[in-house]
Amino acid sequence: MSRRGNAVVAGVLTVGAVAAAVTVFNLPPAESNDGTTTGKPTETAEVAKKTLVDSESHDGTLGHGDTSSIAAGRQGTVTALAASGSTVTRGKPLYKIDNKPVSLLYGALPAYRTLRVGVEGSDVLQFEKNLWALGYRGFTVDDEYTSATADAVEEWQDDLGRDETGTVETDQIHYASGQVRVDSHSAERGAVVQPGTEVLKTTGTTMLATVTLDVDAQRLARKGATVDVTLPDGSEVNGKITGVETVVETGQGNEEDTTKIEVTVAFAESPQGLDEAAVTVDFVSSQRENVLTVPVAALLALSEGGYGVEVAENGGTRVVAVKTGLFAGGEVEVSGGGLQAGTRVVVPS
Repeated sequence: MSRRGNAVVAGVLTVGAVAAAVTVFNLPPAESNDGTTTGKPTETAEVAKKTLVDSESHDGTLGHGDTSSIAAGRQGTVTALAASGSTVTRGKPLYKIDNKPVSLLYGALPAYRTLRVGVEGSDVLQFEKNLWALGYRGFTVDDEYTSATADAVEEWQDDLGRDETGTVETDQIHYASGQVRVDSHSAERGAVVQPGTEVLKTTGTTMLATVTLDVDAQRLARKGATVDVTLPDGSEVNGKITGVETVVETGQGNEEDTTKIEVTVAFAESPQGLDEAAVTVDFVSSQRENVLTVPVAALLALSEGGYGVEVAENGGTRVVAVKTGLFAGGEVEVSGGGLQAGTRVVVPS
C-alpha cells in the first residue's frame, strides 16, 4: 500500500493570481482488490485547465520622475523664475539673472564654450537646430558658426531683450532633452548667486508611477512589461515598465544597508491632477495559458525524488508522478501522470 508523504511543497505563493477552485466533499470508505491505495480522503480538488498568472500588487506613487538641477552660469541677481509646476518649452526662459533670460534649448550636449564666428563642432550644429526650430532663418544648419549664423543670433537676442552681440555665451542658454517641468525653486527672487549656484530643480513633463520592490520581487521588474495601475478613484489604466534600477538604502546607526529595486512605469495617457498620489501597481511575472493546475497543497514529495499527486478514483486513491511548472496564487502547473481536466486529486484538510 502506498503511503502519503509528510513533505509539503514550498512553492512561490504570490498575491493576485487566479484563485484555486477547490471542491470539497466526503468520499466513502472503499476497498481495493487491484493494488490501488484504499484511503479515506476527506477533501479533493478538481484538476483545472486554465491560464495561470503569477502576479503581485505593490504600492506606488505618481510623480514626474527624478529631478535635475539647473545652476546659474554667472554671478548676478535672480530677477525671475519660471513658476513651480509650470512647463517650460524650447526658447522660453527658465529664469533671469539681472533681468536677462536664460533660455531652454533642446539637446544632449551641455553648453560648454562661447559660440562665435569661426567655431565649428557638434555643439554648433545642436544650437543651430534650435535656432532654426525657433523660426530664425538666413543661415545653413550645419556644424559651422558663420556670419550668417551670427546675424540670426543677433535677431534672436534682440527678441529676448539681450545685447545684440552675435555670440552665444554659456550663461545665456540651458540644454535639456526636451520640455521640462519646474519642480521647485532653489533660489529666491532677489538672491545674489554665483556661477554653479543651484537655481531650479526640474523634472520631465510626463506623469510616471514609481514602485520600490524588495530584491526577492525582482522577477516582477521586467523592462518593457505591461502593468495595470489602480488610481485613487478606483479606475485602472495601463502602464509599461520603462526603468528598472537597483538602489542601496543606507542603514541608520547599526542597521545594515538594504538593496531595493526601483521600478518606473510610464503611461500611454498620463493621469491628470494626481501628482504624488498613491496608486496600486499590478505586476505580472509569468503567465501560462491553457495548462493543467492543482492546488499546491495537493503536491507530494516522492521518495525517489520529484513530485506527485494522489488521484482519487473508484473509491480509492493512487499516487502518480507529475512535472511541475509555474507556481502562482496557491496553484501549480502540472503535467504527466495521465492527468486531465476534471481528474480529482486529494488535498489534505
